[in-house]
Amino acid sequence: MKCLTKALIGLALGVTAALAVHAKDGPTVAAIKQRGAVNCGVFGVIPGFSLPDSKGVMRGFDADACRAVAAATLGNPEAVKWVMLTAQQRLPALQAGEVVVVYANLGWTLSREVQSGIAYASAYFYDGEAFMVKKSLGVKSAKDLNGVSVCLTQGSSLEQSVQEYFQQNKMTYKPVVFADVSEARKAFVADRCDSTAGDASSLAGFKAGQGAAGDRFEVLPERMTSSALGGAVRKGDGQWFDIVRWTHFALVQAEAFGMTSQNIDSFKTSKDRDQLRFLGEEGNLGEALGLNKDWAYKVIKGVGNYGQVWDRNVVGLSRGQNRIWLQGGMQFSPQFR
Repeated sequence: MKCLTKALIGLALGVTAALAVHAKDGPTVAAIKQRGAVNCGVFGVIPGFSLPDSKGVMRGFDADACRAVAAATLGNPEAVKWVMLTAQQRLPALQAGEVVVVYANLGWTLSREVQSGIAYASAYFYDGEAFMVKKSLGVKSAKDLNGVSVCLTQGSSLEQSVQEYFQQNKMTYKPVVFADVSEARKAFVADRCDSTAGDASSLAGFKAGQGAAGDRFEVLPERMTSSALGGAVRKGDGQWFDIVRWTHFALVQAEAFGMTSQNIDSFKTSKDRDQLRFLGEEGNLGEALGLNKDWAYKVIKGVGNYGQVWDRNVVGLSRGQNRIWLQGGMQFSPQFR
């Protein structure tokens, strides 16, 4: 009986220690609070993901992911310093501490996570790499691209995907390589290549961003890969990893609860204790993250839930795998307990 009592006491102490693990700010959160902003790495040139609007305000799915993290950490979704990066700059900027999180169409791969000193906090967008062509080329399938030229971005995993796709299908192609994605797509529009490639969602956003001129383009149905875009942080700061990860889960869970930026205040009188814990009206889950108890409330109030972020930014693409799990999709949230 004494052994059992000691074991239960030990378990209780262990749980208490786990919940208090982030009671003191880690180095990343301390630096963010001192700076008053979350330095977030984005491309800044991709419609639907990160692109300044006519007033210079950064818009898109990646941009809203950055805002959600800022709302959780600082209570202000606009407390973001935008750092625009090319594909080659994403990992070095994160490794060097120039940014504390990257949302820049960064595909989740083993080599990146294991060898680059970074960790993917969440799979915030499920996608796949595809080809886009001009309709005048008369091609309806990627299997008919033999001999074409393809505009690509240097230093991206896309180069390898394209090479392997053509090899596997016994076709040839001419790569036309540029420093960043915007240059590659400008070249495609200017007829310097027959096709371009990228995540299907990114291509759909680019096509939509061209207005009427986008009707000249078509995203082919085949997918070279099945990929997950992840929000990435440096390894070594568990508190910051947890904050970025659970901020994404908050967006997803809010949609499951039916909470939106417009109606979230009405849930403060809910009889559902899970919803009250989520909002910080009961208990203090924020303490485990080193955040205020109402951090999730501020995320949803400032940014909206996952579905709102999708509807606001993604054009011409079905949600598919990005539906929440209750709707048959892959976006899932563990319990807020």
